[in-house]
Amino acid sequence: MIDTSPSSIVTRQLSRLWTDVHDPNADTEWNDILRKKGILPPKEKLEEQRQAEEEREQQILQQQSIVKTYEDMTLEELEDNEDEFNEEDEHAIEMYRQQRIAEWKASQLKKKFGELLEISGQDYIQEITKAGKDIWVILHLYKQGIPLCALINQHLNGLAKKFPEVKFVKAISTTCIPNYPDRNLPTIFVYLEGDIRAQFIGPLVFGGMNLTRDELEWKISESGAIKTDLEENPRKQIQDQLMTSIKCSVPTRREESDSEDD
Repeated sequence: MIDTSPSSIVTRQLSRLWTDVHDPNADTEWNDILRKKGILPPKEKLEEQRQAEEEREQQILQQQSIVKTYEDMTLEELEDNEDEFNEEDEHAIEMYRQQRIAEWKASQLKKKFGELLEISGQDYIQEITKAGKDIWVILHLYKQGIPLCALINQHLNGLAKKFPEVKFVKAISTTCIPNYPDRNLPTIFVYLEGDIRAQFIGPLVFGGMNLTRDELEWKISESGAIKTDLEENPRKQIQDQLMTSIKCSVPTRREESDSEDD
């Protein structure tokens, strides 16, 4: 049952008036009066404006969708879908294409190594001094017949594959440095843009034949040449175990006193 009380009638009238005032597109007597007075534009123009706004909104949504699409595309996908983009997007797409090409070239340059290269003294300047901007170089001086040198070459070969953006090279010591003493082998020099950033000389530095690849990786990472995923120095674990073993094997004063009493 409809409430016909004076207050309810007034409320409904105010409600309709509120709707009419706030909806210029509504087909009401109030809006007709406003159109006749020139306050509201003709209904046909309102319809045209509404359609124009909807078309603009649709274009914006499409452009946003296209931008999101070609931002996520590879170079090959951009070329395959080139015909689907309109002229307005052509400039932006070309910018993204050039950016992707530059990024691809930079990544390929950094990942062009990936193996342990053998060089001689004649290659030193070209391969190390002129290695390139921001290129780290790890040089291992070695000699055949030295077991620790062979072990380090094996480890470096694995590290070269793990860190392809770093240049790993090896050279027989005397081909790079004439009369270089064998007692200094193995030797590792770490270079950045031709400057020595770190050096590891002699077997004691490497800890002998028990050297693991992780330990060598950690040692080189301390120079800044590689970004290791190891959380702590592997050698520290061995040292901690060794110290624990030593502590357990050393008798305390009380134990020494008891043994003397016996």
